[in-house]
Amino acid sequence: MYQSIRKFSALLMLSLLVFAAPVQAHHSFAAEYDPEQPVTVEGIVERVAWVNPHAYVYINVMDDSGETVLWAFEALSPNSLARQGWTANSLQPGEAVIIKGFMARDGKPLADGSGAVHANSRSITRADGSRVFSGSASAAR
Repeated sequence: MYQSIRKFSALLMLSLLVFAAPVQAHHSFAAEYDPEQPVTVEGIVERVAWVNPHAYVYINVMDDSGETVLWAFEALSPNSLARQGWTANSLQPGEAVIIKGFMARDGKPLADGSGAVHANSRSITRADGSRVFSGSASAAR
């Protein structure tokens, strides 16, 4: 009997560790993005990073002074995007897009070394008006 309880306890602990790791790694929209700071940006796709836990769309945007600024917009997970019909090639480098979303709360560049302005995407629309992506990690809006 004691042996069975030990095995059950060990299995339970292992299960908790396995299932808790992905939950701990995920962040909430409210913790990272500010629903009171909506943004709309027009730019040219530099690249799409089809990575877990969230894909990113990097676009080059011309600011008011004529300088090009790199923005990184977080999207849903590649799995969620694929269920919407997205692929890693749905947007191509050089393609013009309009992205609506929300700024990161901390105002810091994305921590991937790119120096990109960090935001969350709510919608991504091509120059011809077709919507490539609609949705966000946000339940706020």
